[in-house]
Parts: sequence; C-alpha cells; structure tokens
Amino acid sequence: MGSIDRYIFRTTLASFALVLVSLTGVIWITQALRGIDLMTSQGQTILTFLGITGLVIPALVLIISPIALMIAISHTLNKLATDSEIIVMNAAGFSPFRLFYPFFYATCVVALLVTFISAYLAPDGMRRIKQWDAEITADVLTNILQPGRFAQLDKNLTIRIRERQPGGILAGIFIDDRRDPNERVSIVAEHGEVVKNENGSFLVLKDGNLQRFEAGKRDPALVAFGRYGFDMSKFSNQGHDVTLGIRERYLWELFSPSEDDPVYKAVPGQFWSELHDRLMAPLYPFAFAALTFAFLGAPRTTRQSRNFSIGGSVLAVFGLRMAGFACSVMAVKSPFAAAVQYAMLVTAIGAGMWMIVGGVVVEPPAGLMEAINRSNARIARLFGRPAAA
Repeated sequence: MGSIDRYIFRTTLASFALVLVSLTGVIWITQALRGIDLMTSQGQTILTFLGITGLVIPALVLIISPIALMIAISHTLNKLATDSEIIVMNAAGFSPFRLFYPFFYATCVVALLVTFISAYLAPDGMRRIKQWDAEITADVLTNILQPGRFAQLDKNLTIRIRERQPGGILAGIFIDDRRDPNERVSIVAEHGEVVKNENGSFLVLKDGNLQRFEAGKRDPALVAFGRYGFDMSKFSNQGHDVTLGIRERYLWELFSPSEDDPVYKAVPGQFWSELHDRLMAPLYPFAFAALTFAFLGAPRTTRQSRNFSIGGSVLAVFGLRMAGFACSVMAVKSPFAAAVQYAMLVTAIGAGMWMIVGGVVVEPPAGLMEAINRSNARIARLFGRPAAA
C-alpha cells in the first residue's frame, strides 16, 4: 500500500469511526430512554441502567456500520474532489479502479467488524440483556418493592410495603391479587420477610388478615392469621430458566438448530431468515462502497456539479437497504425472498464495479438540466432579478 493509499485508507476509516460513533450515540440515546423505567419503577441503579442499555450497542452498530461507511466514502471522495486531488491522480495515471483500492481495503475492515458482530457480539449482547432482565425480575422481592410505592408485579397483582427494617424485615404490607377471575384476594400484614428454599421463594407474612371476595357472593370471607406464606416463585425462578430467542442465537447455532428446540419447531422460517440476514450482513458494506464510489469516484472538474451524483448514490443505497429489509420479512414465509436478496446484493456490487472499471461518469440528463435552468430563470424573473447566464 503506497502513501496515497495509506492517506485515503486512514481518512476513510477515521471518518467512518466518527460517523459510526455519532450515529450510534444518537440512536442509542433514543433506545435507552425507553428503558428509563428500570430506575424509576423497578428501583435499579444507574449502572444497571447503563449496563443493560449499553448491551444493545453491538446490534445498533451492525445496522449502522454500512451506512457510516457510505457516508465516510462520500466525505473522503468529496474532500479529494474539492482539493482537485482526484483530477491530479487521474492525470498521473490513476484509473478510477486503481483509486478504489484503498476504499476496498477500508471496506474489508468494516466487513470483518460486521461479521464478528453479527456472528457473536450482537447475539451475545442480546442474550446478556435477557439474562440480566431475568435476574432483575428474579430479584423482584428485594429490589422492586420500594417503600411507599405500589409495585405491579403481574397484570393483576399489586404489592405495597410501608418501610424496610433492619434484617430484611418488611413492615406494613398490602397485597391485592386479582389473577384468579373467580375471586379477589386482599391481604394486609404488619410484618413480613422473604424466604427462599428448594421449594421456591415466599413472602412470609405475619400478624395480618386476608379478605377473599368470591364471584357471586355478596360478603367477603375474612381470615386473621399469625403467619401466612404468599408464593412468589413465579417471579423468582425466571432468572434460572431463560429461553433464548432467535436473535440471541450465535451464528453457528443458527446453522444447525436442534430438532427438539421448541423455538425452532414453532417458527422455523424465522430461523432461516435470521441466518440469511447474518450471512448477508458482511456483503452490505461492499455493496454500499461499490455504489457510492461508482457515483462519486469518477474524475470531475470543479465546474461539474456533484449534487446529482450524491443524490443518486443516496437513493441507490437507501433503495437497496429498504429492499433488503422487505426481503428479510418475506423470507420468513418464502425462501425465494432470501435468494432475491442475495441476487440484489450481487447485482449491486457487480453494477458498481462495472461502472468503476468502465470509468462511467454519472451526469444528470440534459433535459433535466434544461428544465432546472428554466425553472431558475422563472424564479429569478419573479423576484425581479436577472437570471444568470
């Protein structure tokens, strides 16, 4: 790699890193705000909040990386064109295909990054999120139950405690249980504590009363108790049995799923759709790089506008990505959609390389430019200023 190649390679990767960090940061903030209830309603610390929301970053980088690469290549080519460096290199014998070398090297680095993230890092982060979320739910009795708050642990189960006392003693406990449609149970107890054993987790209540409102009966049944165990195993056991979804599977697990896997038996189409998405993820950087360079990499004078080429590259990349998302959705039910997506990527890369090797310069049609000039002239006359020649 020569000095010019190293210069372009470093500039492209530096721009890629800057754009990737900026876009990922903005999108991560919007995603993280959805999990703010970890601190507000579930009593978790800021470190837990940042840890869980930070694990989604690899999945964001997986989607953003090809787009960031396209922006970085566009910026580098625009910088080279503005400084007339592309014209000078072309005059010195650099063909557009030769100029594409350093961008291809940078694309290979991005593709390797995307491959690692899609195969291991992103699913590992997703399964850690699921495990961490299960542990938070499993620790619901000690973390979520905050003094003075009504905590809704289930759709129709609400618990409130007045205060926590030394030794893990809970004081002033109120439980409203409506999970059984045939009855409603309300419990008030002076004290209670969490007990965990081989049989599960229980909230052992002391010195209280229980009211049971049965459907069809006018008066409730009232029971005073000295000691009563309320079963909370449903919430405490979730941290031990975590069922991994499709996005939490590593790439090699998608290649050969077990025939007894309940998720695979339920939605086999989603397994294969996710597998094809992972395999195609490293191809998108090459497709985006080829299309972007094909539109912007040809030598132009400073008098030739690049706006049409920039717009064309953005539309081509955006259209390819949107078509890819559509094919991913349809691939769940139709394997043919995955083949179409492979064909689109290969066609995009092939068309881009053909334009680069052939030195095709993307110019707006003459009729379009004449229409734009006539429109500019009308606007100039409307505001009483002479149109520029």
